[in-house]
Amino acid sequence: MKITLNLGAVAPSVADVVVLGTFTKKEKKGKKEVNVPAFGNWPKACKDSLVGLTAGKSFNGEKGSQFFFDWEGQRILAVGLGEKSDYDAESARRTASSVITTLKSSATKIAINLDTVAVKGNIETTAGLFTEGTELSLYEFDKYLSTKKTPKTTEIIFDSKAKKTGAKKIQKAIDEALIVCESVNVARDFVNEPPNTLNSETYAKAVLADAKGIKGVRTKVLGKADLKKQKMGMFLSVNAGSAFEPQLVHLTYTPAKATKKTKHIAFVGKGLTFDTGGYSLKPGASMVNMKFDMAGSATVYGAFRAIAKLGLPVKVSCFLGMTDNAINSLATMPDSIVTAKNGKTVEILNTDAEGRLVLGDVLTYASEQKPDMMIDAATLTGACLIALGTEVCGLMGNDKKLADSLKKAASETDEYIWELPIIKEWREDMKSNIADLKNIGGSRWGGTAKAAAFLENFVGEGIAWAHLDIAGCGDSQGHLPYCPKKGASGLMVRTLVNLAKNN
Repeated sequence: MKITLNLGAVAPSVADVVVLGTFTKKEKKGKKEVNVPAFGNWPKACKDSLVGLTAGKSFNGEKGSQFFFDWEGQRILAVGLGEKSDYDAESARRTASSVITTLKSSATKIAINLDTVAVKGNIETTAGLFTEGTELSLYEFDKYLSTKKTPKTTEIIFDSKAKKTGAKKIQKAIDEALIVCESVNVARDFVNEPPNTLNSETYAKAVLADAKGIKGVRTKVLGKADLKKQKMGMFLSVNAGSAFEPQLVHLTYTPAKATKKTKHIAFVGKGLTFDTGGYSLKPGASMVNMKFDMAGSATVYGAFRAIAKLGLPVKVSCFLGMTDNAINSLATMPDSIVTAKNGKTVEILNTDAEGRLVLGDVLTYASEQKPDMMIDAATLTGACLIALGTEVCGLMGNDKKLADSLKKAASETDEYIWELPIIKEWREDMKSNIADLKNIGGSRWGGTAKAAAFLENFVGEGIAWAHLDIAGCGDSQGHLPYCPKKGASGLMVRTLVNLAKNN
């Protein structure tokens, strides 16, 4: 999507539709108090034109309301923003989404007056938010459709009377939002791919192809022979029934002006391209959508590529553990005991608790790179949906400062995250009678945090670590207008990018 910035605008740009936002305010009419539009920053003649229309009297600026009318040869879309005191960043993002959803099939060029939709009068911030809302809403996974869902809209113009001297900062906000949204959509694409085309081998190749040429990025892949040398017994146990080689994709972004003081963040992602449950076979209904079990890896890769493309002054390593969890005569059986990379033995009581096995070995490998902080993301437990619903990301970890930073980053990007505890009783519950650890707890209660208690065993000493369980929020976030109603959401990419910006 082409986005053009038009500063110093004294009149709306010529477009198929011009979008003007208005708040609502209370006004007395006789003995009644009613909502009426507050036409701040509207051209007076345009305001008078709307007020003079009989049909226009129904438009009062309430949140989400829309009204089309014609003025001086231009098609105008009036958009209600609701109460000014309630209008914030997420409101702007959702307003942009509603506008593009209404117009994308009919208007080729759209002009949006930023002055009329500004968040607290900040044009720079608003330009970034409207770019986000627009780009995220235009996403379609139509690769396998014979008829593509190509939107008619090809250009959006941001009009503002702001001085042209501010163009550089405003354009930077737009460009950064475009990079982040592109990365969110890349993550969405990977998650939405069907398992007959995306397996560990094709997934690794696709990530390397996408990362190729990004400034400051180095890549390498560890295959089955490499994982054996690394003694990754847990990872290999999950892959044992697969027709495809396991892949550990290791990417590193180093900023141009890195020094010894440059912070080093490690991202670790669960990349189960399909999860049958192994011999602990899932019921048929539960197996549908298990292609989404690699969403954690797509999330951290999306954040990694955005950070690298933005050129942020932080070193980031990204580790993606890729395999499927299939069944053949060699597949791992329940009651098996394997040895992890860090030397701990693990009793596998349930082969459907496989993600933590892959993550555990990859966390140990990542710890050897000596990062300042380490964050993993995974669609790890159904218990997370029971605890937090489908809209909230579960957060657990060993470092309060990192947890607080993640919560702040999520709040600033309007993504939902909630911290769950890891208590000593749950750590004890993950111990086995005949091995060092077992891969499931003694009961189903507290399953999300018990999984984190298991992972904690594979985090290097002294490393600040956080675990994100995206089992709910990674998929089908239909309550958000800028997310597809069905399919990958791409949530938490923006949170992780924001975290990197502030470290």
